[in-house]
Amino acid sequence: MKTLTPKPEKDRAATEQRLLDSVGTMIAAQGFERIGVNAVAAQSGVSKILIYRYFGSVDGLLAAYIRKHDFWINFEREVPHKENLADFLKAIFRRQAELLHSNPALKRLYRWELSSHNEWIDRLRSQREEAGLWIIQTVSDISGKDPKEVASLATIISAAIDYLALLEDFCPAYNGIPLQTPAGWESIFAGVDLLIEQWCERACNV
Repeated sequence: MKTLTPKPEKDRAATEQRLLDSVGTMIAAQGFERIGVNAVAAQSGVSKILIYRYFGSVDGLLAAYIRKHDFWINFEREVPHKENLADFLKAIFRRQAELLHSNPALKRLYRWELSSHNEWIDRLRSQREEAGLWIIQTVSDISGKDPKEVASLATIISAAIDYLALLEDFCPAYNGIPLQTPAGWESIFAGVDLLIEQWCERACNV
């Protein structure tokens, strides 16, 4: 019986996924500071040559992990009805926080991104910016409000969520709100929801 040879594309996709899974496991356990090509190769069982061939460098591999898991880059471009805009916005920011809470490796790589500068990070930021601008323009079109106003509100909320999610590993409370408990985050989202409701009431008359 003739043995079928796997297609190179499938082999590559499986190998890339194995590398990304290995990096995620390593970063969640020990942070990004000790990540090197030798350690990743040993953890994944993948040749160093393939790491460089598929991702260009360890930084390229780290950036690929962020790209695969980043909330804004992978945002599903759904367009809500005007009467559902407030619920739509509330759900977006809750999902942003839930993703960070459920993926400690991604949180640590956000810190890496903030402390580094290279071509991989520049590409990530461009992709994230493009997605963010689409959301802002969509909300502006639905609400009839200036995109600058929408951008200001979205920036304040999304940046606060990122900051507090990154801070919670080292700081148990912020302004008296316990960051390391579900109740603390519900308190934060009570404030986020209030901001969104008041803005939508003024902007959309709903």
